[in-house]
Amino acid sequence: MQRTLVLLKPDAVQRGLVGELISRLERRGLKIAGMKLMTMSEDLARRHYSEHVTKKFFPGLLKFITSSPLVAMVIEGPDAVNIVRATMGVTKPVDATPGSVRGDYALSIGMNLIHGSDSEASAAKEIALFFSPQEIVSYTRDIDKWIIES
Repeated sequence: MQRTLVLLKPDAVQRGLVGELISRLERRGLKIAGMKLMTMSEDLARRHYSEHVTKKFFPGLLKFITSSPLVAMVIEGPDAVNIVRATMGVTKPVDATPGSVRGDYALSIGMNLIHGSDSEASAAKEIALFFSPQEIVSYTRDIDKWIIES
């Protein structure tokens, strides 16, 4: 089973879309292995977005991502990284497919509601930034046999 980090960003929280976005992931067959409501500190934001720190847009990103609570989740399932990314839609909302989170709810790149790890390696690194091993729960669901082929 693969795990990935998902962040429902401050705009998702402020717009009251948390339940809708979690439902979309669960309806795909993915499951929540960890979840918390938190306000991201500047230090955590700098570590999480380390590849962007020197870019021109970073000050705005930092201000936005630390402005309000977000929901951090560890999402689990077969090919979870790619399934989450397909469910999110591409970063630029105007190019996102209708039916994806960004295609249905986002209008700008800066406020695009959701983050998902872009690879298994990134997922492992990002999950460790937001969750201790004790905060991640392993469990089975009876419904998994109707979702996941053995």
